[in-house]
Amino acid sequence: MLKLIGIILIVAVVGGGVYCVMNYQMEVQRGDDGRLEYVKVAPRGDRSAATTPGGSTGAIAGGADKAAIRIGTFNLTRLDEKKLARRRVADVLVRLLCGFDVVAVQDIRARNQGVLLKLVEQMGAAIGRTYRFAAGRDFGQDSARRYSAFLFDTSRIGIDHALAESVKDPAGLFRHRPLVASFRALGPDKSVAFTFKLINVHTDRDRAAIELNLLDDLFRAVRDDGSKEDDVILLGDFGADEKHLGELGGLLDITTAVAGVPTTLRATAPVDNILFDRRATAEFTGRADVVDLMREFDLTMREALEVSDHLPVWAEFNSCEGGASE
Repeated sequence: MLKLIGIILIVAVVGGGVYCVMNYQMEVQRGDDGRLEYVKVAPRGDRSAATTPGGSTGAIAGGADKAAIRIGTFNLTRLDEKKLARRRVADVLVRLLCGFDVVAVQDIRARNQGVLLKLVEQMGAAIGRTYRFAAGRDFGQDSARRYSAFLFDTSRIGIDHALAESVKDPAGLFRHRPLVASFRALGPDKSVAFTFKLINVHTDRDRAAIELNLLDDLFRAVRDDGSKEDDVILLGDFGADEKHLGELGGLLDITTAVAGVPTTLRATAPVDNILFDRRATAEFTGRADVVDLMREFDLTMREALEVSDHLPVWAEFNSCEGGASE
């Protein structure tokens, strides 16, 4: 099926649709088919004091497994300058996002990237590290531009600027164009370091039935683009749970990081998730979870909704190719 020939991966490299700006860890139960059915949180990290309220350990904290990286996704729900200016919102976002090595974020609404500049500045100042972002714009019907981005810790994650791509879609098949970028885990020798491509997805529920049947083609296109990178990870807001992923869910060996766990404050199903080929991406450690904003940051429902009506999802991957030790 080649529905996207002619629109997928006709890309704009840095400066032509993607903008890269400098300076700025569970118990798992699987079904007979190997798919994840149940996940339970386990602490991680040397960042607990910086990333959890009161310095406590929790879903986004943990005992710092230097041999693994944590990849996350979070729909920020209309993040703009005004929202980031709210001190409580900014505080939660900074502490939350600093718990990931690289995180895909969606639904940033602004005419420029000033809001992202301020966000990564605050993240860096909070833990004394340097963060960068790669952001692509999606020109929708809003008066303000609406786009997605990747935020990453430069001491843990490297990006290939030349392979940061924004999917061009002249036919307008995607309401929010997926953002693609190539990354590498830092720490292990370059010859054995985990390399991977992330596809940042934002699918509105009223478009899910259509766009999920396009994303399988996009996955194949990114995997088979000639770069020989087999570790392709889709993550973001899919607008549907793991049982209703259409042709995307029909991909051979595709698996989801979480299942049956709500990822919005008001819903009962996971619409946000992290998907990958379980055979190709053997680096997955089996650790994944959904962050409960209310419990993690001691927020009321109203306070949590000020941050987002979505919940972050994360999955952990070994920083060496194939999950081997360096």
